[in-house]
Amino acid sequence: MNVLVIGAVALGPKAACRLKRLAPAARVTMIDRDSLVSYGGCGIPYFVSGDVSELNQLRTTSFHMVRDEKFFHAAKDIEVLTRTEAVAIDRRAKKVVVRHLDTGREQELPYDKLVLATGSTPNRLPIPGSDLDRVFTVANLHDAARIKELIAAGEVSAPVVIGGGAIGLEMVEAFRDLWGLETTLIEVREQVLPGMVSPNLAAMISHHLTAKGVAVHLHEQVLELGGSSRVEWLRTNQRTIKADLVVMAVGVRPNVGLARAAGLAITAGGAIAVNSRLETSDPDIYAGGDCIENQHLITGQPIYFPSGSLANRHGRVIGSNLAGAGQEFPGIAGTGIIKVFDLAVAATGIGLARAQQLGLDAFSTFVVQGDRAHFYPGMDLMYLEMIADRQSGRVLGVQGLSGNGDALAARINGVSAALAHNPLLRDISNLELAYAPPYAAAMDIVNALANTAENIRAGRNRVIDVDRFAARFTGRADHPFLVLDVRGPANARPFVDAYPGFWLNIPQDELRDRQAEIPRDRELILVCNSGVRSYEAQITLDQLGITATHNVQGGMAAIKKWGLALT
Repeated sequence: MNVLVIGAVALGPKAACRLKRLAPAARVTMIDRDSLVSYGGCGIPYFVSGDVSELNQLRTTSFHMVRDEKFFHAAKDIEVLTRTEAVAIDRRAKKVVVRHLDTGREQELPYDKLVLATGSTPNRLPIPGSDLDRVFTVANLHDAARIKELIAAGEVSAPVVIGGGAIGLEMVEAFRDLWGLETTLIEVREQVLPGMVSPNLAAMISHHLTAKGVAVHLHEQVLELGGSSRVEWLRTNQRTIKADLVVMAVGVRPNVGLARAAGLAITAGGAIAVNSRLETSDPDIYAGGDCIENQHLITGQPIYFPSGSLANRHGRVIGSNLAGAGQEFPGIAGTGIIKVFDLAVAATGIGLARAQQLGLDAFSTFVVQGDRAHFYPGMDLMYLEMIADRQSGRVLGVQGLSGNGDALAARINGVSAALAHNPLLRDISNLELAYAPPYAAAMDIVNALANTAENIRAGRNRVIDVDRFAARFTGRADHPFLVLDVRGPANARPFVDAYPGFWLNIPQDELRDRQAEIPRDRELILVCNSGVRSYEAQITLDQLGITATHNVQGGMAAIKKWGLALT
């Protein structure tokens, strides 16, 4: 069998190597227009930041061999043609026309089976100045090397990143954390990480970025880049900013030109159409990675989700099917995690806004709890939000942030694995998770999150999110209410002193004895450190006939993380 693979970054090498393990006699050739192949593109921000010291580290195996043409030939029995571009597919003759970029010579390569690993192309804003020197999209290792070279030479002092998605935030950290550059982030939407996390979590991330010295401008549109020969400034609809280097991190689009020209089916979303076996409309041609869409396990709808991890999983399925295995790819929950300075941010499933767009009666639950036993050294708070359907109790997604990324990843991965089986809240409440004080609480935060959601769904816990509390607190003169702080006096005193007549302190365990001090003619917003004691307080107040209450989800920990300055 003669197999030709177009694209040799992530999916291509994985499919090729999997096939060779299952069918060693197969003849496999990979082609790529770049001179560098089989690298970890997701590591580019960490090379720019200096966490990864050498560019070749992104191209090496775990045993430190560089994945170049010689490596694939000698170790894998796979031929690699670099600086070679596929220009046409002749499906009837089962040949691919390629052009050798260094010589211009064209050649026809025959195939029995063909794999399209054509990946994606970064978007570039269609604005004046987008073609100036030092305007990057961080599309490949060449861009990464050039950016780091400029920074190391002292030629960059004011980088601007356009786009508050995952790549944008990773590049912001790369510029600011190690190099200390005066970094600006601009996002056209009203929050960072749109589509990944909720507005509340996004506000916490923005607050963290600002605390790290990043200038964050949200809901702002870039109109023009300017400079004599290289970029020197940037103009938005609100301001002009100095910029001696610009990274456009405004998304990517699937590379489908070759497939479309060959007459292969293209989806409404502009990706190469494939079935569950990752076959295109031509059963002799497979496709995967960033050039296709996936079925979302929660919505059942197509989703475009470019990811190096996903491309590798696609590659294994394709390699197996090339060898006749008949494997199917089940779909995805849309699970991801990124590092933002001292925070890890992760999500799986869908968020509240997306669930409501689908017509579901969805609600969200927010819990703040330690990532391990509260008495164990090194405990850090974790902030998790769960989305569930009120009618069925089905869990739709979980997202969150934490200082301990490994701990957060473990929780998100656990829920991600369950989402494929349509879990209900009670299933997550009773999800069996490994416990020991150095690693988790006896009632893990994932269990507590589902327990809290069940209480909200049943109407026992009537909540208010931190963003709504912040809005009402700011406009409290127009929306009279009273904050009832149910923590101990030492915790509450600064707020009682700052807001006399508005901020009342009665510890939760004293509510019954001091009920005469509680106004019955005003709405009460209940707060404690995390939302647990204030929930207990709400139950007590209900027993006392005081029902006009709302419990701040996440308590003072969430308010502080959100960035609302109360004192």
